[in-house]
Amino acid sequence: MTIILIIITSLISMIAFNDTALFSKLMFNPYRVYHNREYYRILTHGFVHADWMHLIVNMIVFYSFGTNVEYYFHQLEGAGYLHHANLWYISMYLIAIVVSSLTTLIYHKDHGYYNSVGASGAVSAVLFCSIFFAPLNQIFLMAIIPIPGIIFGPLYLAYCYYMGKKNADNINHDAHFIGAVFGFIFPLIINFNLIYNFIDLLFNK
Repeated sequence: MTIILIIITSLISMIAFNDTALFSKLMFNPYRVYHNREYYRILTHGFVHADWMHLIVNMIVFYSFGTNVEYYFHQLEGAGYLHHANLWYISMYLIAIVVSSLTTLIYHKDHGYYNSVGASGAVSAVLFCSIFFAPLNQIFLMAIIPIPGIIFGPLYLAYCYYMGKKNADNINHDAHFIGAVFGFIFPLIINFNLIYNFIDLLFNK
């Protein structure tokens, strides 16, 4: 399912690169969502990206961790924790796009100038879901320094929080933060008893 989502996102993004009307129609504009009731934008903005680099980075990270999370979900299905693993996986990804945008919607609902695009909130959710299932696996900080996921996670959240408060760039750090938290707790939505699996992996591996 990761590959399918990557293909769909890449195709829509590439079409939107050359179609400004479509790009404008799909992007997340909180003002238009709130005042014009264009609620679909809360989801569709996750399938368009600002440029090639934005798309490529998001899809590489998504592929790197999404395939792992798919594997974990199918393991849960085999163990009887859930049914229809693919449906749960797609639901997590799509819901993460929406959930990660809600604080931005509230904060910018009266700011007509504000726009946001990209799947970063959902990708963060997938990354942190993988940390839940493999907290000691190595993640490369700045794509160079290998550190355990359980250490990378708090550092990433602290960075997102700091940059979100600083508001010094055009990146929606709040979406990254919320998406990450959502992805980490999503397995507990499936079955809260999975917390014991996380604790066991963290302390007994």
